[in-house]
Amino acid sequence: MAIADTGSDLLWTQCKPCEDCYTQEDPLFDPKASSTYKDVSCSSRQCSDLGREAACSTDNTCAYSMAYGDRSSTKGNLAADTLTLGSTNSRPVQLKNVIIGCGHNNAGTFSKKGSGIVGLGGGPVSLVSQLGDSIDGKFSYCLVPLTSEKDRTSKINFGTNAVVSGKEAVSTPLVKKSPETFYYLTLESISVGSKKIPLPGSVSGTSEGNIIIDSGTTLTMLPTEFYSQLEEAVASQIEAERQEDPQGVLSLCYSATADLKAPVITMHFDGADVKLDFSNSFVQLSEELVCFAFRGSDDLSIYGNLSQMNFLVGYDTVSQKVSFEPADCAKM
Repeated sequence: MAIADTGSDLLWTQCKPCEDCYTQEDPLFDPKASSTYKDVSCSSRQCSDLGREAACSTDNTCAYSMAYGDRSSTKGNLAADTLTLGSTNSRPVQLKNVIIGCGHNNAGTFSKKGSGIVGLGGGPVSLVSQLGDSIDGKFSYCLVPLTSEKDRTSKINFGTNAVVSGKEAVSTPLVKKSPETFYYLTLESISVGSKKIPLPGSVSGTSEGNIIIDSGTTLTMLPTEFYSQLEEAVASQIEAERQEDPQGVLSLCYSATADLKAPVITMHFDGADVKLDFSNSFVQLSEELVCFAFRGSDDLSIYGNLSQMNFLVGYDTVSQKVSFEPADCAKM
């Protein structure tokens, strides 16, 4: 098991021998036991594709080192091996010579259920870029809400299956910006009930590509000043006593037993209005506490995965667009 992450590129797994690994439930990948595994040389294009995240080892093989937004990190060898993906409708799919990271030194906020990350970003080493023409630049996923029954799994589709074309589907342009890893969208405003709050930007409207969509980030992060206006608008429409988040991560919280009549939040992307459900905009932190699942951040604005649950989200890197369609992901 690994984290499907549209906010990073490299596909890596924890590898024997571990210099320093986090605890994982599944057996560690042993490159020595794989007849198809080969280290990648320093002079290879794949190594230079990693840019500053790559370095040369003494034996002329390519070493990599990555850090993520939550300060998690991985270090190890860049390699090529055969990647096999399970498939829902046919036998498993084998992909030869896929570039992977063999991580010998990994730390951070990883759960023991996961063995690494599958990078689905826009950069050259990502799985999406490596699948290339075979998937025509298309993939989609449908994330099952946290409140679903335990055995429900989310689905990810690659290629022709990934087209999002239902009658409720809406699309917004992907904006090309640096770094190419990220999928930039343009968020023009957010409505709380009927109150529309525009995002700050240039005089002619919002600056293009002002938010990234990221399956590997939980919360939706927005510019601090804008977030304050949003929070104020949401709070003003909820008649319940506010509570504190003891961890201090989320700032608008209520008792979970309160009958919360929360306003509908609508995300107004360029050309696409995405209407969020209560389970997208609020998250239950404990038996006692539910909180607004957005927060202020003056780094990068991020459309996180809680906001994306129960939507079929389609990425099309050829037509340069992202599509959203409301869905019951547990039934997909």
